[in-house]
Amino acid sequence: MDHFSGYQVGVNLGGWLSQYAAYDPAHFESFITEADIRRIAGWGMDHVRLPVDYPVLEDDARPGQYKETGFGYIDRCLDWCAAAGLNLILDIHRAPGYSFTTLGENTLFDSEAAQARFVALWAALARRYADRRSPGLVFALLNDVVLPDSAPWNRLAHRLHAAIRAIDPAHWIMVGGNLYNSVTTLAEIALVDDPRTVYTFHCYEPMPFTHQKAPWVESLRVLDRTVDYPGTVDGLDRFLEVHPGYGQFLDQWVNRRMDKASLREVLQPALDFLARTGRPLYCGEFGVIDRAPLESNQRWHADFVDLLREAGIGRAVWSYKQMDFGLVDGQGRVVSDELVKIVSAA
Repeated sequence: MDHFSGYQVGVNLGGWLSQYAAYDPAHFESFITEADIRRIAGWGMDHVRLPVDYPVLEDDARPGQYKETGFGYIDRCLDWCAAAGLNLILDIHRAPGYSFTTLGENTLFDSEAAQARFVALWAALARRYADRRSPGLVFALLNDVVLPDSAPWNRLAHRLHAAIRAIDPAHWIMVGGNLYNSVTTLAEIALVDDPRTVYTFHCYEPMPFTHQKAPWVESLRVLDRTVDYPGTVDGLDRFLEVHPGYGQFLDQWVNRRMDKASLREVLQPALDFLARTGRPLYCGEFGVIDRAPLESNQRWHADFVDLLREAGIGRAVWSYKQMDFGLVDGQGRVVSDELVKIVSAA
């Protein structure tokens, strides 16, 4: 099994070529610049994870007709990373027929045409970058799959993997599991017989802390509680008596202390995966919302990063700029030097 090196400490470039407010070339030209990449390298990180939504690369009205300008944004980021000494993970954050934000509307897993289109897109990416040796490059198949069971994604992931390998035998390929790449579904991934495949998960537990007051999480918006770390969610049992419908999401944190010990319990499936498979493992997203108290935010990151380092799991914090989790704000100012120091620790 090849060693997955050069991806130990990184940051996501969320909100640039993915999850943008509107398809806007002015945004793509300005949200991330070479100065940002140099700054990330200066923090001591070794890579970035670059989420890309498929409309940057092709239009629904013209599937298979790829946009040179969109590929050019990726090319430019690769050039910047090569100059700064950073590696890059190319993550398809939204695929034809699939987004984790439109679960009721997705067609990817019901449509052969959508799947064929997605396979063709990955083949196009593989052809473009097969000979690219600097910087180090990883192909991350699809972000945050959510399905009733993992079998359809396992089948599609193997199909995507085979399409890339038919063109590019060298670059690492990254595969995540079901339920938003949950650590709990690592055991459901159908492994690929390939020495240059790495597996990935995301982790934002405990959600009542990391996503406190998040407007897009109904239960936590209604809870509307400032939560410290380490600590407990005060009054959560009484809240669930009034709002029992949120119990499935929040029950596990009733009267449970959120601390390094509970984080280790959350990460146990990742440790089990490592012990069972011996395959490389990577945490592609983790972080704390900017509504959380800053010192608690720093303490959570310190504990989480320490546990990943202890297990030898590489990582990329979510996210570099804005996105409710940013290390820098909209004007590019660092939110907390101490937080940057914590998440950049090798």
